[in-house]
Amino acid sequence: MKRFALTLEFDGTPFFGLQRQPHGPSVQQSVEEAVLGITGEQVTLASAGRTDTGVHALAMRSHVDIAKPIEPFRLMEALNAHLRPDPIAVTHCEIVPDDWHARFSCTGRAYIYRIANRRAPLTLEKDRAWQVTQPLDEEAMHRAAQALVGHHDFTTFRSVHCQSASPVKTLDRLDVERDGEHVLIHAEARSFLHHQVRSIVGCLALVGMGRWREEQVAQALVAKDRQELGLNAPPHGLYFVRATYPDSPLPVGGDQSSILPP
Repeated sequence: MKRFALTLEFDGTPFFGLQRQPHGPSVQQSVEEAVLGITGEQVTLASAGRTDTGVHALAMRSHVDIAKPIEPFRLMEALNAHLRPDPIAVTHCEIVPDDWHARFSCTGRAYIYRIANRRAPLTLEKDRAWQVTQPLDEEAMHRAAQALVGHHDFTTFRSVHCQSASPVKTLDRLDVERDGEHVLIHAEARSFLHHQVRSIVGCLALVGMGRWREEQVAQALVAKDRQELGLNAPPHGLYFVRATYPDSPLPVGGDQSSILPP
């Protein structure tokens, strides 16, 4: 039995999230069925993150245990062949120690949220970014975001369906920048609560629109009350971009340029 670490890139639009769901297709189901078709083995895919319906990934780290003798490159090629036409690609495959775990060994996760800040309808970026037609003040959004960096109780920014044992998390980075007509929000932490990034982005967008004062983001945090949340951003602008592991030589980051227009 060998443990294979996989790097998955996927378009989350047709899936009900990464994890298996009883009511619709998932990334996990597609990958597990692909492994079954290749090896005849029933496996369970473990992953660094648990993306929601419509959320995308540039480099989701996952693993499966396989008994059949197979080289990593051949497994990757076979998986990509079996996964068609699902919008999932295995971009890297590596054998790792038996005690390496895609979720529990992970020490950091990074997301990027993309807002297309323009009036014209989205064509190429439909379901790939959140369109906000009103001009956004990205500098005000960035200033407001800094109140959330650090160790806090994020109850306000946590889904009522969140299964985490505690609402307390440490947000290591929350930066807002503009790239042409796009406003990009970068978030990094050891782990995140359910809907945490989307909830934060929604409130920052309100600041950018001038509908919230900058200090209201900090006030919402202190309130520790989901009712104080201003807006939950839609899932299709969110991308899982990187997983961090201690002393890992594996390529665990996604190429963010692949989601940005030329």
